[in-house]
Amino acid sequence: MDSAAPVDRDSNDGTRNDRTQSDPGPCALGATDLTPGDRDPADSDASEAAATAEVVAAATRSERSPKDMAISLLVLLIPIALLVGFYRVFLGGDQPAEIDPAPTVAQARSINAFPVSEPVGLADGWQSVTANLQRPEGAVTLRLGYLSPNGGAVQVVQSNLPAERLLPTELTPKGQPQGATEVDGRNWQRYTARASERALVLMEPGRTVIVVGSARESELRDLAGALG
Repeated sequence: MDSAAPVDRDSNDGTRNDRTQSDPGPCALGATDLTPGDRDPADSDASEAAATAEVVAAATRSERSPKDMAISLLVLLIPIALLVGFYRVFLGGDQPAEIDPAPTVAQARSINAFPVSEPVGLADGWQSVTANLQRPEGAVTLRLGYLSPNGGAVQVVQSNLPAERLLPTELTPKGQPQGATEVDGRNWQRYTARASERALVLMEPGRTVIVVGSARESELRDLAGALG
């Protein structure tokens, strides 16, 4: 006897309804099977709004004129300029710090390589800004830096180096004597120096003194005359 697969017949129309394993049934549908019409309208609206905002921002950036950019830069620079002005005017930011050269002068005197001079009795307005002592190869060189009342920079150099070695270093090899001048009873030589600078040179046994800088010659003479 042949066996036959069970057949279900619909009670209404009598047609055969074969059930197979290929029918997933309504419960097998996942979220990915949603059609475009089934998506959340809120998500679609948010995406369109973001895209529109990006387009508007790009258009705004492209439409900025050089004038707008210049105004923006000016707005940034004004506060910076105000801060710099306040620092310079009220805090003295562009003024060099004044120092006391006494410790460096005392150290130079303790070496006893030559008589060390220090300006005494300078008029108001002179500022001591640097003091440096060097001892290359056994020689001793003392440098004291000043600002004159008119803002000129001046340096007093004292050394036991021979003048033929010291002058080319301090005044450049092109420095030339320009004649003698008397300052406070001592004979100094006027010398050319670097561009915009002039110098007074005092040569003594065992010591050479140079007063050099961009200050006026009258100020150089005042500083040279104050050296005790």
